Amino acid sequence: MGVNYQLELDQILLKLQKENRVPRLLLHSCCAPCSSYCLAYLAQYFHITLFYYNPNISPLQEYEKRVSEQQRLLGQLPVQYPVAFAEGPYEPEKFRELAQGREELPEGGERCFACYELRQRAAAEYGADHGFDYFTTTLSVSPHKNAQKLNEIGLRLAKEYGIPYLVSDFKKRGGYLRSIELSREYQLYRQDYCGCIYSREAREKKHCGV
Repeated sequence: MGVNYQLELDQILLKLQKENRVPRLLLHSCCAPCSSYCLAYLAQYFHITLFYYNPNISPLQEYEKRVSEQQRLLGQLPVQYPVAFAEGPYEPEKFRELAQGREELPEGGERCFACYELRQRAAAEYGADHGFDYFTTTLSVSPHKNAQKLNEIGLRLAKEYGIPYLVSDFKKRGGYLRSIELSREYQLYRQDYCGCIYSREAREKKHCGV
């Protein structure tokens, strides 16, 4: 039976409140729609810097559109503590390298797990280098992402880089549904594929009935 990471997160947040602490959190974001609920939720407890690092997204125009939407949301979403923004480098060659030999694997498998780690590793490194108290990712808000695997990777990287990982399963308690509501409220561009060329091809085949 898998770990209930939402309950573990509840305990962390309760402890922070009792200690009257507001730590610094580096929040990796995959896109504006997924980050919407996570930001509204976590900005009650943390000083957040949103870290946008997604070398899997293609083509460049799609990447730039998602960055723009992310920044627009940050400028409009009311939060208790202001949210800063940090954009990592756009390095599609790193995603292409990890995908070699995994091109034919289905969505949600080992290629995706390697992509999780690529992005979470960048967040862990950035968070450790810049003195953050925690790092985490918005990815677990999606029902298409494996929260168990995301947390396993995050906790392993936490030990490697010496920065605590904030466990999560943001889709719990209606988090995913709330992200859809917020996307509508702020009229966010909500893409219909995760971002990589393989998910785009899978979407196109589905639409064509292949």
